[in-house]
Amino acid sequence: MLLKKRDLSDCQALYSLLTHPDVFPFIRHKPNSYEEFLFMTKQTIEAEERGEMISRTIVDEWDRPIGTINLYDIENGAGFLGTWLGKPYHGKGYNILAKELFFEELFFVQNMETVLLRIRLENIRSQKAAEKIPYVTLANQSRPSIYKAINENPSGYRYNLYEITKDAYSLYYKKNNAQVQGPIHPLEA
Repeated sequence: MLLKKRDLSDCQALYSLLTHPDVFPFIRHKPNSYEEFLFMTKQTIEAEERGEMISRTIVDEWDRPIGTINLYDIENGAGFLGTWLGKPYHGKGYNILAKELFFEELFFVQNMETVLLRIRLENIRSQKAAEKIPYVTLANQSRPSIYKAINENPSGYRYNLYEITKDAYSLYYKKNNAQVQGPIHPLEA
């Protein structure tokens, strides 16, 4: 699986996946037509060029578009994560793989400091997915002003706030790489 920059040629496949009733209610921007989705994707590409967001298409092993992963509202080295996968790809491990690749880019290439996750209380699937990530922390108490702001919205939806810091991710990343490579024997160094 790979991540690639957003491309208009992926829109047809992505649009057919995002309109599924298990996906559509939980995406950030809800297009009413394929043409609107195409226009929104063009705007996304332009917003990334301006440094306002980072957006990638998630592709499977055969390079087929299966969803998107985005960092929205970038400000002072932080932004909000938004991810969705097409229904046929739920529960197959793509979500965590996409996030790992995206976090590596965000923290080690783009030099982001914090990734925030705003997850609707009724979106149990996303909450469970977030809570499986070992370097994610619930931030309702530690970031009260952001928590309050995301819950003062005209839609009336209530959210939990999670955060991933560069330090927490880096510590996890180093620990996992050390476990994979194993300790170096002093005579082999």
